[in-house]
Amino acid sequence: MSGNLAAVLEIAEKSSRDHDLWVAWLRTQLVEDWRPGEWDPDTLLFRGDVNNPQTAAMRCSTEGCEIVTKSRGRCTACAKEFRASGLSEEEFNATVRPAANRRYLEPGTCTVERDGLGCQREFHSRGLCRAHSLQWIKATRAASKRKPFQGTLEEWMRSVAVPHDALAECRVAGCSLEQVTLHEGLCRVHDRRWKDLRKSLDYVPVLDRWVEHETPYMAVHHFSLAPLSEVGRLEMLYALQQRDLRHQKIEPSAIRAVVKGLEGVECLLVAGPGVFDTSNFSGAANVVALVKEVAWSIQQGHDRFLGIEPMDKLVWDMKAVIYASGRTEKRAPGTRTALVDFNTVTQPWLREAVMEWARSTRPANTRFRRHVAACVVASTVLARLPGGGMDPTSVRFAEMTLVADAFRKQTKRDGDLQTSKHRADSLAAFYTILDFGRSAGLLNELHGTFARHSQHRIIREDSNEDEIGKAIPESVIRQLDAHLDHFGDEFPYRGYPPEDISAMLRAIYQVLRDTGRRPREVLSLKRDCLEFDGNDCLLIWNNYKGKRMRRRLPISRETAEHIQAWAKHREGLVTPSRSRSYLFPAVSEASEFAHMSTQYLSRAMRLWVTSIDEIHSEGTGRDGRPVPFDRDKIYPYAFRHSYAQRHADAEVPIDVLKDLMDHRSTDTTARYYKVSLKRKQEAVKKMRLHVVDRHGNPAPMASNKAYELRSVAVPFGGCTEPSNVKAGGHACPIRFQCAGCGFYRPDPSYLAAIEDQIRDLKADKETALAMGTDEYVIRNFQDQIDSFKKVAKNMHEQIDQLPEDEREELMESVKVLRRSRAARGRMLPLTVIKRGESSA
Repeated sequence: MSGNLAAVLEIAEKSSRDHDLWVAWLRTQLVEDWRPGEWDPDTLLFRGDVNNPQTAAMRCSTEGCEIVTKSRGRCTACAKEFRASGLSEEEFNATVRPAANRRYLEPGTCTVERDGLGCQREFHSRGLCRAHSLQWIKATRAASKRKPFQGTLEEWMRSVAVPHDALAECRVAGCSLEQVTLHEGLCRVHDRRWKDLRKSLDYVPVLDRWVEHETPYMAVHHFSLAPLSEVGRLEMLYALQQRDLRHQKIEPSAIRAVVKGLEGVECLLVAGPGVFDTSNFSGAANVVALVKEVAWSIQQGHDRFLGIEPMDKLVWDMKAVIYASGRTEKRAPGTRTALVDFNTVTQPWLREAVMEWARSTRPANTRFRRHVAACVVASTVLARLPGGGMDPTSVRFAEMTLVADAFRKQTKRDGDLQTSKHRADSLAAFYTILDFGRSAGLLNELHGTFARHSQHRIIREDSNEDEIGKAIPESVIRQLDAHLDHFGDEFPYRGYPPEDISAMLRAIYQVLRDTGRRPREVLSLKRDCLEFDGNDCLLIWNNYKGKRMRRRLPISRETAEHIQAWAKHREGLVTPSRSRSYLFPAVSEASEFAHMSTQYLSRAMRLWVTSIDEIHSEGTGRDGRPVPFDRDKIYPYAFRHSYAQRHADAEVPIDVLKDLMDHRSTDTTARYYKVSLKRKQEAVKKMRLHVVDRHGNPAPMASNKAYELRSVAVPFGGCTEPSNVKAGGHACPIRFQCAGCGFYRPDPSYLAAIEDQIRDLKADKETALAMGTDEYVIRNFQDQIDSFKKVAKNMHEQIDQLPEDEREELMESVKVLRRSRAARGRMLPLTVIKRGESSA
């Protein structure tokens, strides 16, 4: 025997031995008595239980319909009938019943019965088995030797038909249909498949081998592993059982598609990645996802077979790590498959410290990633030094100073500096790794000066928890309200019907908009979150950020009605058991939270906002048309900014707004007022240059102080009459006949009020004419109309002559000053948006 041949035979023998060991290991890992009542290991058939929430199989929601579907709702036939009926949901459910012969679970039996004995054979047509159906046809057919039966089918069944014993079942394992061929022992379905196969081949196939890998007659909630090879069956069953242990649903229809694509593969482990190429399978997203998961489960199983744990590698598969840590309840399965590459920490001593810290402490996913990222920052700095920081004895105080400086300069993806809190937390995370490494004896050689020091601290600045200035304008909120009926359209929320998803998201939006709570605070509301005290409505919520629970917020009756409407709708939903007490339920039992997560809400809002054709900002462009609003500024948290800014603009007392926002300090609340004041000052700075007199001639104010202190706001402009200014606008000597007053000082922010007054004066004039009033009264009305028209005309001409950019800035100032005046002297309702107010 040559050396090359011996080497080849040795490799073949080792491969065979490893294969046998792999198969033996798989057998030891399979769960005994898995899914009793659903999985039959003898027939390799899975019959999904429609009452098992972990199986994607449910009966049609139409009462009396036996058809099984993959998700909640009506089957295809009932849905088609419902659309054609023109009835409402309630009317259809109350009046329509599916036809009696509609069946989908198992084949029925013949209805012939005599002397208490029924026919045991399979239903064929007209309620009869095949034999009785043929007998009935012969009995009613005209023949030369026998007179045709003259009665009805029911009479024939009672007087003539004789019940038959059941025929043997099809020889295909798990097939519940009866045999129709004595020689092959196949049912009508498999007999047809066998004949078609024989016609398509140029040789005679072996029946026994074909039967061994043939799938039985199945419904939508069934699947069979028979088509796979012996090893493939074990591998697929292992992958499905692992999926079940991760609390993921078993979806028979998707599994059938995957099994079909893997037919003929001897061993899935060694078949190569080409076998799991998703282009070889159905294009449905759930099938593609299942293909990837089967491949992943088998590879993870092989690692375990070899004794390799997920945290032994330099590249961690976080999905495997999370499940290996026993924290499946912290995240919806299958949603996070990211890899963490520890090779990015180039210094072996630092890499081993952070890896051992993660193995020992088993931190939550967010904390784990923060600490790894901090080590990457430090590793990058050390790698630039001579020697690359590979020797732990060579890094000392100077090197730690460089590392601390790198944390101080940390930036976001867009290049902006990270918040001081983020930078301080990152540096603290790096110190945590060093402290752990020293206490665990992993960093004994690390020099003592490479440690935390007072000079290396990052001071946390007074955090601006609400990112002042990111409020969504009220005009934009009104546009969103107009499209609210489409919030949730086509958004998938596993297992919930589309109309329920939309209703839930609309309710969430209304609470976000009207209460100014943070997204998590809204999503975690309990079903009993409302409290009534006389005519007052209170929302009970939890401030998780401030660790202050069961807070009470006054809300409007309208907002309370929105919450009550959704709570009533929610009563009819089938939700995860963990979500029983929450107003907005989670997507599944395995979700990170027992209520809807902020990630789902953010995705749903992004999909909705993107679907709206036009969203305009408050300004206009060079062509005079509204400027599109930046849709990236519309996200759940932004409604908290809008709530606070709305109240600050309305001059709600700062201590009241502080309590409404549940801020610890008025310093944070005051920033909203600073934004309002700054905007008003900028508006006054522009507006004072466009003041006119009662004739419409320019009469600009010399300064902001002159605009605000030497004049007082009256209904149609500013007034500089000293006694009226001193009295705050309540002592006009000529009873607000502004059009004829030399102290009258209007500006463009009063144009809308002036034009309204012109219309009112015209209406008053017509009324006076109809009453036969004296001419001097009519003349007074007309003179005021002419004067106001002249003022409005001159202001419009002056505005039109401005460059486009200045005109846009002026119109923005108009809106700011109008809102400021509208809010002066009154308290804004706590949660009601002024939907009818113009933004112009």
